[in-house]
Amino acid sequence: MARFDVTDAEWALIEPHVPVAATGPLPRRVRDQFNGILWRFRTGSGWRDVPQRYGPWSTVYSRFNSWAKAGMFQALMDALIAEA
Repeated sequence: MARFDVTDAEWALIEPHVPVAATGPLPRRVRDQFNGILWRFRTGSGWRDVPQRYGPWSTVYSRFNSWAKAGMFQALMDALIAEA
């Protein structure tokens, strides 16, 4: 885990709000991809600069794009604010 990646406690709050496919559980690397999205916005870098430890940049971008279109980030924010 990199320095600014979400901790296990933070992930426990986030994971229930991450959309899952109707066919099964979360993909194995979804936490890495979430961390890659956070890394990209925290640094202001381009998608192609996302470190390989988060997976291929195109996969991280695709995950971000589908989650953003589904409204997942707003729903996550609302849930975390309500939790606080």
